[in-house]
Amino acid sequence: MACFVVPAAEAAIVTIVNIVLEHRSKKVEAQGKALETAISADAHQPFYVKLKSLSKLLWGGSVLLAFEHLWHGEIQPFYPFLTAATDPEALSEVYHEMATVGTSMAAFVTLSWALVQFVRSRMVSAEPATVKVQDK
Repeated sequence: MACFVVPAAEAAIVTIVNIVLEHRSKKVEAQGKALETAISADAHQPFYVKLKSLSKLLWGGSVLLAFEHLWHGEIQPFYPFLTAATDPEALSEVYHEMATVGTSMAAFVTLSWALVQFVRSRMVSAEPATVKVQDK
C-alpha cells in the first residue's frame, strides 16, 4: 500500500545531495580551479550528472507506483491518504510493506544504477586514447 514511500524518500535525499554537489561544483569551476573529487573517477562526467540519473529513476518509479496504488484505491487524494491508515491493525501491514517491499525496491534500483555506472566507467577507461597525427 505504501511501498512507493521508501523510494520517494530516497529520491528526495538523492535530489538534495545532487543539488548541493552541483552547486559546489559550479562554485569551484567559477573560481577557476579544476574540480577533482574522490567521488568521481570518470573525467568525462561529474558525479552530480550521474547522480541525476539515479534521482530520475527513483522519482519515476515512485510516481508510477503511487499512480498504480491510487488506481487500485489503496491511497486517496485526501486525509488520511492511505486507506489502511483508518485501521490501526492494518497500519502495521503498511509499515511491514514499506520495510520489506519498499526497501527492497529502492535497494534494487540503487544497486542496478551503481552496476550500470561501474560498467560504464570500465568501458570508458578501456577505450583507446586517440592520437593526433600531424601531416607533414
